[in-house]
Amino acid sequence: MAEIVVTARSLTRTFGDFRAVDNIDFEVSKGEIFGFLGPNGAGKTTTVRILCGLLRPSSGDCRVDGIDVGKTPEKVKQRIGYMSQRFSLYEDLTVEENLQFFGGIYGLRNAEIAVRKKELFHLLSLGEVERQNTADLPLGWKQRVALASAVIHRPRIVFLDEPTSGVDPVSRRHFWALIHNMAAEGTTVFVTTHYMEEAEYCDRISIMELGRIIALGTPAELKEQFSKSSVEEVFVHLLTR
Repeated sequence: MAEIVVTARSLTRTFGDFRAVDNIDFEVSKGEIFGFLGPNGAGKTTTVRILCGLLRPSSGDCRVDGIDVGKTPEKVKQRIGYMSQRFSLYEDLTVEENLQFFGGIYGLRNAEIAVRKKELFHLLSLGEVERQNTADLPLGWKQRVALASAVIHRPRIVFLDEPTSGVDPVSRRHFWALIHNMAAEGTTVFVTTHYMEEAEYCDRISIMELGRIIALGTPAELKEQFSKSSVEEVFVHLLTR
């Protein structure tokens, strides 16, 4: 039986009278690529921020790698990797300096950072830009640097919030190849996206609307359940019925 590394039970987050996340339940297994789909404002990013310990849940229970996120969010932050929608690196630093900085933030020794930088430069083909200022890189390259910074400490679980938004199709395909490589090595990847074709790359997907999960399963299961030939058709059907 697969190890469960992320769980949510009756997870709810309110802002005043507004329910951004409304009583949702799901589990994610070790090494799984779990996709969160939904229109803007569906609650995807709020859910991710809760799971990363950046927002406290209003009610319900959520655990990441066995840690109660509501009670000890700081412990969660040290165990995960997080790549936000907004480009969060330091653009006045070089690629190498960014990785050095984030490795230090995660408590790695300089020798460990040096080894990990070498691995990531090779894996993400960053060697040719390691001494360039991040501000001078095209968006696709910036996203690679952001991913490297999120995984430099070898987290068991990585949260990627719309990681390919605005990136060209070739860079998106390359990025997804990297995601599959990480999952194959046992890393759990929790990813939000609004690109329907990317949902087909996930092991399972959850579709959110107005803070609620309205569908959950593998792409094949959902296509069969709703008699559709693509996840995009499932998505449109659910949001227009």
